[in-house]
Amino acid sequence: MTADAMASMVEAFEAIPAQCNPHVESARRHLDLWVVEHGLIERAAAKERFGKADFGWFAAVTYPTAGVEELALVADWFAWLFLLDDQLDDGLLGKDRGEVGNLMGAIFDVLNDRGADPAGPSIVTALADLWRRTVVHAGPSWRTRFIEHVVAGGMAAVWEADNRVCGTVPSEAEYIEKRRHTGAIYVCMDLIEIVEHIDIPSSVFDSDPFARTLRAACDVVCWTNDLYSLDKEISLGEFHNLVPVVQQSRGPDRAEAVEIVAGLITERLDDYLGDEPTLPASSGGTAELAAYAAGMRSWMRGNLEWSASTRRYRDSLPDSGNPAEYLERALVGRTDQEAA
Repeated sequence: MTADAMASMVEAFEAIPAQCNPHVESARRHLDLWVVEHGLIERAAAKERFGKADFGWFAAVTYPTAGVEELALVADWFAWLFLLDDQLDDGLLGKDRGEVGNLMGAIFDVLNDRGADPAGPSIVTALADLWRRTVVHAGPSWRTRFIEHVVAGGMAAVWEADNRVCGTVPSEAEYIEKRRHTGAIYVCMDLIEIVEHIDIPSSVFDSDPFARTLRAACDVVCWTNDLYSLDKEISLGEFHNLVPVVQQSRGPDRAEAVEIVAGLITERLDDYLGDEPTLPASSGGTAELAAYAAGMRSWMRGNLEWSASTRRYRDSLPDSGNPAEYLERALVGRTDQEAA
C-alpha cells in the first residue's frame, strides 16, 4: 500500500476510537490450550505460524466489552475460521469443489445438531465444541440466521474453488457480494449478539436501514483485510482480493488499484457513519441496537488495528510458497497438502 493511501485511509478510521478488552491475556492463554486440545494445531511449523496471528488480541480489539468467557469463545471462533480459511485459500482443498462440498456438509450437520463423527476431521469436531458453547443463550431466530450465513459462506467457498480451477477472476460487483460470505464477516457480526447477550428481532435485522448499515460495515472489514493480506495472497497466486479484481475490471496497475481500494474503504466507512443514525431505534430496543452498532464500529476499527500489526501477513511471506509446511493435514481430513 502506498504511503498516501495508507495515511488517508487510517485517518478516516480515527472517527472510531480504538479499544482493547481487559481480558486479552486470559483469551490468549485459553486459545493456546484450546487449539491443541482439539487437534487443530500439532506440528511446530503450524504452531509457530498460528502464534504470529495473535487471534486472542484480535478478539480483544473487535469485542472490547466481552466478558472473559465470551472473549474466549470468540477467540476460538477466530482460530477456527482462519484455520479453515487457510485450508481453502492456501492448500489443495480450495481447488476441489467436491471436497469443499463434503466438508461443508459435515459442518452443516454440526450446526443442525446432527453431531460430528468423533473420528472425523478436527475442524469438524472442534466446531461441535464451539457450537455447544455458542447456542447456550441463543434464540431460534439467531440460530436460523447464523446457519444461513454459514451456508452462504460454504456456497461462496465452492464458488471460489470453481474460479481457481477455471482461472476466472470475478467481476467487481460479484466479488464484493461474495466477499462478505467468503470472509465469514456476517458470522462474526452475528457473534455480537452472543457476546453482548442481546437479540435483534428478524424484523429489525431484515429492515433496509439495518441491512444497509451492516453491509457497509462488512465491506469495510473485508476490503481492509484485502489490502493488508495482498502480498501474502499474491505470493500464492490468489486473485480473490479486491485489488486484483479492480485491476482486472478497471485496468490500472497494482499501485493504482491499491489507491482505488483504499479510497473505496474510506467511502464505505463514510457510508456506515452516515447510515448508522438511520437504524430503527424504536424497534427491538434502543439499548440493544446501540450495543450492536458499537459492535460493528469495534469490528471495523479493531480489524484495522489487527490487520496493520499482525505478523500473520508479514512474517508468513517467506513460507507462503509452500503451504505444506504449515497446513495441518488432519484438520480437514486430507492426506496431501502440497502448494495450491
